[in-house]
Amino acid sequence: MLLFTNSFHLTLQKKPLSLSFPLTSTPLSKTKTKTHASNAKFLSSQVQTKNAAVASSPPFGFNYKSPFKYSMALIISLPIGTPPQAQQMVLDTGSQLSWIQCHRKAPRKPPPTSFDPSLSSSFSLLPCTHPICKPRIPDFTLPTTCDQNRLCHYSYFYADGTLAEGNLVRERFTFSGSRTTPPLILGCAAESADAEGILGMNRGRLSFVSQAKVPSFSYCVPIRQAAAVVNPTGMFYLGQNPNSRTFRYVDLLTFPEGQRMPNFDPLAYTVALAGIKIGGRRLRIPSAAFLPDAGGSGQTMIDSGTQYTFLVDTAYAKVREEVVRLVGTKLKKGYVYGGALDMCFDGNALEISRLIGDMAFEFDKGVEITINKERILDDVGSGVHCVGIGRSEALGVASNIIGNFHQRNLWVEFDLVHRRLGFGAADCSKAV
Repeated sequence: MLLFTNSFHLTLQKKPLSLSFPLTSTPLSKTKTKTHASNAKFLSSQVQTKNAAVASSPPFGFNYKSPFKYSMALIISLPIGTPPQAQQMVLDTGSQLSWIQCHRKAPRKPPPTSFDPSLSSSFSLLPCTHPICKPRIPDFTLPTTCDQNRLCHYSYFYADGTLAEGNLVRERFTFSGSRTTPPLILGCAAESADAEGILGMNRGRLSFVSQAKVPSFSYCVPIRQAAAVVNPTGMFYLGQNPNSRTFRYVDLLTFPEGQRMPNFDPLAYTVALAGIKIGGRRLRIPSAAFLPDAGGSGQTMIDSGTQYTFLVDTAYAKVREEVVRLVGTKLKKGYVYGGALDMCFDGNALEISRLIGDMAFEFDKGVEITINKERILDDVGSGVHCVGIGRSEALGVASNIIGNFHQRNLWVEFDLVHRRLGFGAADCSKAV
């Protein structure tokens, strides 16, 4: 997960749980879109899972879904605590720790969206003696510590250097009276102006999907029109997606346990990117640019928490070279948006998009993510439009990251049981 300017672009023995929650995607600013878990509907599940890792704990036993709003970051409203309090969290497949804002006792009135631990009978703090607080291998970029109250304190750095910190706690997600998760380990942070919380969905042992034994999850991100007053609506599922029969799958790449590479994220959803096409022309990018080298550079991951797509220098240079060949005279000279996007234009965006043409990310098994020419450029304000691809090294990252900008009008399914990712074209504003 990466933070980018003002938005995140920034991780069964019976019937498995399929859940879908209200997601609201907005810039991470003071502007909030309210959604309520009470609007969600419960669905029955028909799928059995045979994966021992998931089956080792009692499964969820129901399906749950609800719509979400999208603009830049995907924000989900979840019922947490006993009785539940609705908490807004950024859905992030690129990070592990889930955290919520917990307001402290203070003279000033706390924000109405922050979590009040004193109102929940299932809330508990983790002491320093808890095994999670002293793991053999640290789960976070900074090891957990003891605070002055002998409670377990965490510090979590994101890829852009943003720091989240607070105390580790245990709390339930309460979907209805009898439908709850076991107490899960979460972060309980002080109020932040940047985000209300994070739902960490990567493959780490402390992520929401790992702790709650979720077999699969999926979402469908709709197209956002810059001039639209109301953000479009998409859909998010935990568990079986009824649309999955239309999906095409690529395998997740696996690596030896314990393999340590300085530029590699072993907990990410890593896939084998095979190539990039612009205007139907396959670019001459070495295949090594899309696979981890000895130091881990070149990993390709799918990240809901990153807004734009970022490529390592070798791949990015070829993409930019082709864009310059097609529309170089129209490039906005000397302009870089957010320190990373430098293929930007003034003038008629439709004309520039037509000159560039469609784009596609190619994977194995003939699977592609196709971005039609109308969705090549993003309106970044003041009449400027940029190709939604930047250099990952500009952000201090040595990976290829496909962000949510290039996941629009697609079902994206993360199948943890079969270790694969599914893609299915859809009109996400009408997804069910």
